[in-house]
Amino acid sequence: MEKNILDIAGISKSFILPDKNRLVILQDLSLEVGRGSIVSITGASGSGKSTFLHLAGALDRPDSGRILFNGEEIGKFGEKRLSLYRNRMVGFVFQFHYLMPELTVLENVASPYLVRKFDRAEASEMSSRMLAEVGLKEKQDCLPHQLSGGEKQRVAIARSLINSPELLLADEPTGSLDWKTGEMVYDLFKQLIRGRGLTAIIVTHNPQIARLADFTYLLRNGSLELQ
Repeated sequence: MEKNILDIAGISKSFILPDKNRLVILQDLSLEVGRGSIVSITGASGSGKSTFLHLAGALDRPDSGRILFNGEEIGKFGEKRLSLYRNRMVGFVFQFHYLMPELTVLENVASPYLVRKFDRAEASEMSSRMLAEVGLKEKQDCLPHQLSGGEKQRVAIARSLINSPELLLADEPTGSLDWKTGEMVYDLFKQLIRGRGLTAIIVTHNPQIARLADFTYLLRNGSLELQ
């Protein structure tokens, strides 16, 4: 088994602005992520933190450099393999929960599992189990608008774990919550990660949250600096 779940070597990413100038976001960035570790990334707004997560999760491609997952370069995956990577190997949690308002809590959590395996009974059972782990089983028949902000984010966390991913990518998962609620959600998040032996990369603007990780990096001038 590979020691590192992710090996990121010299990736760069830039975008063309409306005035035709090129904006460099990431430049020759490298990072090794050991299996089972929790890594936090901080940095100023616009420094490229979300862009980095999108590249690691294969939601976008770097201009140059390589990203290896379990020793395999994801840039060489075909579209079918990339879809499997995003759906089964990686779980995503964002600042805003992005729950589907017309679906119940149970149905929201089940949705990624149904993409993987269209078995409604099995998906419901798995979702109910996940909701129990985040303390929301009694809310499984509610609609998202009936939940508090912290409860919505806990549902989003349950959804991200339904397919038992190896890697969890979280973009400001407590950013829309007040400090007390955010700390509670993060503690639960960390407990679930540790309990499953997952690897996680968490982007956060909150230095107190960042320090709870095993390794903390500052993203500045397109590169990562270990703190």
